[in-house]
Amino acid sequence: MPFPAVHAGFSSSLMKSKTHLTAFCQFPDPNVTEALARTKLDSVLLDMQHGMFDEAAVIACVAAAALEGKPVFVRVPVGCGGLVSRVLDFGAVGVVCPMVNTVTDAEKLVAYTKFPPLGARSWGPRRAIPLSGLSGPEYLKQANELNLSIAMIETQQALDNLEAILSVPGIDGVFVGPVDLSVSLSDGSSLSSPKVDAALTRVAERAGAAGKLSGIFAASTEHAIDYAAKGYRFIGLMQDAMFLQKAADDAVTRVRERTE
Repeated sequence: MPFPAVHAGFSSSLMKSKTHLTAFCQFPDPNVTEALARTKLDSVLLDMQHGMFDEAAVIACVAAAALEGKPVFVRVPVGCGGLVSRVLDFGAVGVVCPMVNTVTDAEKLVAYTKFPPLGARSWGPRRAIPLSGLSGPEYLKQANELNLSIAMIETQQALDNLEAILSVPGIDGVFVGPVDLSVSLSDGSSLSSPKVDAALTRVAERAGAAGKLSGIFAASTEHAIDYAAKGYRFIGLMQDAMFLQKAADDAVTRVRERTE
């Protein structure tokens, strides 16, 4: 059974949306992904970089989200090469790639995410075709628009090359890792450098001017609201573990307030 809602029109609607809220999944369990997919989140983002996902877990969790009609992004590990194409073959709608610091890095990302003439992605979308509800020829024709290629901006070098990275054909957007950016801008001395705020404003402004998507990780709802005000439209709202901990603490607090 195809799930065309996972792909059809998604990328274009995301590019036009005011605020798209996703969440980072670090637990490689399709039950966790399914639970998040049943919420009001717009998508889920499987974290292969810092989470516990292997390829089998990505396949299972993409399917779990598809059952709820929710698209899946995957953040791949640093320097992962062909894994980028594989997660798209598994049915992910987009790749968030860490440590894209130069034009060359951005071009390598496009080579794995886009079919010719933009890139050099190899043909083999084994799970993507049935999930998209498209035929093979239709998928090939639409894939470069359906599958989003998002470069992470996390270092001073990436900031220095921001406009050039945004100008690479096939790069659909950028995504900021605020903590890594702080570590870089503070020369390894701080997880929350005051230099980050101005950098965040610049990234959102330049991405908007280039007609590209601007994304960022938000560790709280307050951060998400602030980032949206800066112009970020693709916001990673917290992580699965953070949601669990917050919900548990809130529930325990409410019970104790009325019983102790």
